[in-house]
Amino acid sequence: MSSTSRPISLGAERAKRDETTTVPKDDPAGAGFPSIRMRRNRRADWSRRLVAESVLTCDDLIWPIFVVDGENVRTPVDSMPGVDRLSVDQAVEAALEAADLNIPAMAVFPYTDPALRDEAGSQAFNPDNLVCQAVRAIKEKVPHIGLICDVALDPYTSHGHDGLLTGDKIDNDRSLEALVRQALVQTEAGADIIAPSDMMDGRVGAIRTALEQAGHTDTQIMSYAAKYASAFYGPFRDATGSTAALKGDKRTYQMDPSNTDEALREVELDVCEGADMVMVKPGLPYLDIVRRVKDTFAMPTFVYQVSGEYAMLMAAAENGWLDGDRVIMESLVAFKRAGADGVLSYFAPQAARLIAQAR
Repeated sequence: MSSTSRPISLGAERAKRDETTTVPKDDPAGAGFPSIRMRRNRRADWSRRLVAESVLTCDDLIWPIFVVDGENVRTPVDSMPGVDRLSVDQAVEAALEAADLNIPAMAVFPYTDPALRDEAGSQAFNPDNLVCQAVRAIKEKVPHIGLICDVALDPYTSHGHDGLLTGDKIDNDRSLEALVRQALVQTEAGADIIAPSDMMDGRVGAIRTALEQAGHTDTQIMSYAAKYASAFYGPFRDATGSTAALKGDKRTYQMDPSNTDEALREVELDVCEGADMVMVKPGLPYLDIVRRVKDTFAMPTFVYQVSGEYAMLMAAAENGWLDGDRVIMESLVAFKRAGADGVLSYFAPQAARLIAQAR
């Protein structure tokens, strides 16, 4: 056995050492301390960079933004310090900023005027809704940035649910027809990636079939495959105006936070139905799911650092309880370490600047 392979036999070497008194504990030929000093590789910045197992780059970042009606509007989201709702012209400015920061993609979410919400979520099918306006405007000015559009009815329904109601129940199969219409409208506006987040059974297959039939064969699907019924979504619902609208909860279609095997079944179904990428949501509380999904399917796997995660870190940083820059980067690297290929994060522009400063 070569000397370079000795660390693999740490357990055997230690057992041998325990059985005999003829090998001094400081024998350089031994496999433990002091021959092995784990701190050697940590002693200098250049060395730590050389041996880093997980590296975050700008290419790993997706920036979610919220759009609102009006012109030259930036409205703060109170529960998400540092995040604004942007009018379409300001969304274009954000896209230009993203391009300058080498952020490859953005996700666009709407704040819908309550007066435009209805039981059927009709604004979702309007080719001139806020999302479609933003997509067209961004693509005109920044054509090389990727745009991701969320497919779910909750920003548009008066009841705040992701699907359509029949009585007091979410009607899965009737909802599929509505989600397909929404996906086609977004694709025709110029969306590069369609991201179904509704958690209706069969929606990926229905959307993929409709895209193929409409000739949109290159449109990608990033499925919210393992989306949990989480309490971490509160600030997002504030940002989209869904908090006041939501009647009841979403536990009949979003996943139980206690389940992991179920997540693998959900991912497998979406992959078989035509998803090009899959997502786990929320992020930090579900790193175990990210790892299981990546190890099991070897698919492009993304994770959403959701609004509640953002709000917690920002609140702690603003109060001086945590070093904001450091916890931002530590949390994002954690997703990479768990196996994620990319992260949707409201910290994306700040993280991109920190990455550039570290070069």
